[in-house]
Amino acid sequence: MPVVPRRILVSRLSAMGDVAMVVPVLLALNKSYPSIEVFLLTQKRFFALFRDLEQVNLIEADLKGRHKGLPGLVRLSREINALEIETFLDLHNVLRTKVVRGLTKKARIFTIDKGRSEKKRLVKDPNFFQPLAHTTERYLQVFHKAGFQFQLEKNAFLSRRDLSQKIKEVLGEKSTKWIGFAPFAAHKTKALTVKRARKITQRIASEFDVKIILIGGGKQEERKLDLVAATTSQVFNMAGKFTFEEELDVISNLDAMIAMDSGNGHLAALFNVPTITLWGNTHPYAGFAPYAQPDENQICADREKFPLLPTSVFGNEKVKGYLKVTNSIKISRVVKRLREVL
Repeated sequence: MPVVPRRILVSRLSAMGDVAMVVPVLLALNKSYPSIEVFLLTQKRFFALFRDLEQVNLIEADLKGRHKGLPGLVRLSREINALEIETFLDLHNVLRTKVVRGLTKKARIFTIDKGRSEKKRLVKDPNFFQPLAHTTERYLQVFHKAGFQFQLEKNAFLSRRDLSQKIKEVLGEKSTKWIGFAPFAAHKTKALTVKRARKITQRIASEFDVKIILIGGGKQEERKLDLVAATTSQVFNMAGKFTFEEELDVISNLDAMIAMDSGNGHLAALFNVPTITLWGNTHPYAGFAPYAQPDENQICADREKFPLLPTSVFGNEKVKGYLKVTNSIKISRVVKRLREVL
């Protein structure tokens, strides 16, 4: 049996949803190996995700500053070498992390198998339609190769966070249930149109005594969410109002989340918030569903009407006739599932 290392570095630089899915793995690791010293290499903007993981030491990958380009990666590797880690677990396996781990001295290296060939087949071969390993399971496999013996018990979550006075002043006291709604995504094939988002918001507001909190990032999404928020007084657009850490505090207090295949759904799932995900051109079979969420929470477009689904693993490929597949999901299905989780 392999010797379990006592000092490890875990690397995942992006994207937000993928970094978020490292959290339950590290929670499970700490439960089984509380004395392991863990360093996590990621971008500073994701540090707030790991605020409650006291055993994790955060190492910044400043990819736009001192670690930019090849000279920066060499500098980063020197900083890592100074930590004298025993094992490097690369959960990203991209060019940047390959360079850094290649310059890391003495440490044993273990890397993720992303299953690229089977994911490609899932998209290209309509007859190959079956669930692939979840991303958290692929992360776990890296730890197993390194000698760690633990499992994901699907019951390790971050705790609900206290709301600051600033948040209470902006959102008000929580006198009713809060529903998060993140209708947009980085790729249009995974997002709703503003018109469709407004219709869903109106329907939820008319059938439930709740506050709907709109979630998104960037100026463009903020402007679109303002249009959605104008639907009814029950809706509040949180985008641009808080820091990322404050947004996490709000998300941890949600009673349910409705999101696209995007990072916001993953954030809610970390706090064991029931997360309903709407899938357009992508599909949960690729392994990117929010952590520990039941199949019933995965609402997919009709594959009988759109037999080529999924047309993409990440939503970055456009196929004629499939550009607004997500809009085809019936609002009644979303409302029905929301009623069930509430």
